[in-house]
Amino acid sequence: MKFGIDRLIAEPELRKPLEGRRVALVAHPASVTQDLTHSLDALAALPGMKLSAAFGPQHGLRGDKQDNMVESPDFDDPMHGVPVFSLYGEVRRPTGQSMHTFDVVLIDLQDLGCRIYTFVTTLLYVLEAAAQHGKAVWVLDRPNPVGRPVEGLTLRPGWESFVGAGPIPMRHGLTLGELGRWFVRHFDLDVDYRVIEMQGWRPDEGPGFGWPLGERVWVNPSPNAPNLWMARAYAGTVMLEGTTLSEGRGTTRPLELFGAPDIDARAVAAEMRRLAPEWLAGCALRDCWFEPTFHKHVKQLCAGVQIHTEGPVYDHARFRPWRVQALAFKAIRRLYPDYPLWRDFPYEYELEKLAIDVINGGPGLREWVDDPAAEPADLDALARTDEAAWLEARREALIY
Repeated sequence: MKFGIDRLIAEPELRKPLEGRRVALVAHPASVTQDLTHSLDALAALPGMKLSAAFGPQHGLRGDKQDNMVESPDFDDPMHGVPVFSLYGEVRRPTGQSMHTFDVVLIDLQDLGCRIYTFVTTLLYVLEAAAQHGKAVWVLDRPNPVGRPVEGLTLRPGWESFVGAGPIPMRHGLTLGELGRWFVRHFDLDVDYRVIEMQGWRPDEGPGFGWPLGERVWVNPSPNAPNLWMARAYAGTVMLEGTTLSEGRGTTRPLELFGAPDIDARAVAAEMRRLAPEWLAGCALRDCWFEPTFHKHVKQLCAGVQIHTEGPVYDHARFRPWRVQALAFKAIRRLYPDYPLWRDFPYEYELEKLAIDVINGGPGLREWVDDPAAEPADLDALARTDEAAWLEARREALIY
């Protein structure tokens, strides 16, 4: 199959509208061609390409920033001599100064198919700035590595943030190009928008179900996104960032597991199976031990549970990572009613709201976990309503 960047390079007719225009690129380390050339280098090598600027999202153009709220500076690219503006530094929206450096901006970002992944919000912010300044936006489309399934509660009004660009469920099931189409329609943006589509993307086919396993190399789009298995679990395990539990940062399997020094992981997994075994379909839980080398519970032995989404146990249609992680929280609350589960700290520049609520786009998940009378069926009913509504809302944005 071909990604958008590969088609733009291979098909000169696609590039004709760029002739004589200044071109900028929004990219990160996973912005590579099929032969692993970084998109910035590949574009700069094209005859007639007037590359005038670049932008780096969260974690930076080079992907060197490890954690959330660790900002990247602006700099000048030493090889190509163009300014590189940070969209996760002093500003998170493109400034007027940076918008005057180009006529067309190409967005070549590998998403993970999850609302909270900040490249989604960066796309919206670039679209809004382009509409204001009369610039064109092209998305060089890439696969949604977790395919088409939809899951989670929709972000509630008033809960918009850098990890919540709009009324989207946690797992949206769109490519970045399709999300751009939805943003343009939903926010009624007057912007020259174009998607350089992929060829041969088959999100319903195994074994990748969204990611072309065996065809394309996985490059980390952010430091803690090391493989497809993490991407599959991420729409659930990202909620761990709003808790005192370790999400495995500082281990070799970040965001595929959770744990803490003061829980009985085997008891947690057993309680999960007791509460809602149907929510655990399509994956396997394994109790494990780990000692983070940095971040939460650094150098402490943690009892944990790993969520396995590889091998014969994986069922793409049945696996629901958001429910799996929600169930883990509920199990911990049932076993340890007074456990200090929710982390109280600034999260993605939201200073007055609990991180778990910012992540979920509202307090609904947390309230369900903390309510002793609430059962899995109660959360399931809320989520199913939102998921059905999103399946309908996203329909016009679909390309593939």
